[in-house]
Amino acid sequence: MIRVNGKEQWLLKEVKVEELLEQLGYQITRVALELNGAMVPRKRLSEITVKDGDVLEIVSFVGGG
Repeated sequence: MIRVNGKEQWLLKEVKVEELLEQLGYQITRVALELNGAMVPRKRLSEITVKDGDVLEIVSFVGGG
């Protein structure tokens, strides 16, 4: 189980952060991510694996005027 923005979610298998964000419906170019209290640079989203017990905070940027 992982925690995403304060809500528990089941994690069936370890996945890369980039894949998880896509599964959750986020546009990777429009998010900032914190994993277990540390900011994750966008260029590392495809390298880092989300594991059972991880805590993610995702902020999605929205344009407007």
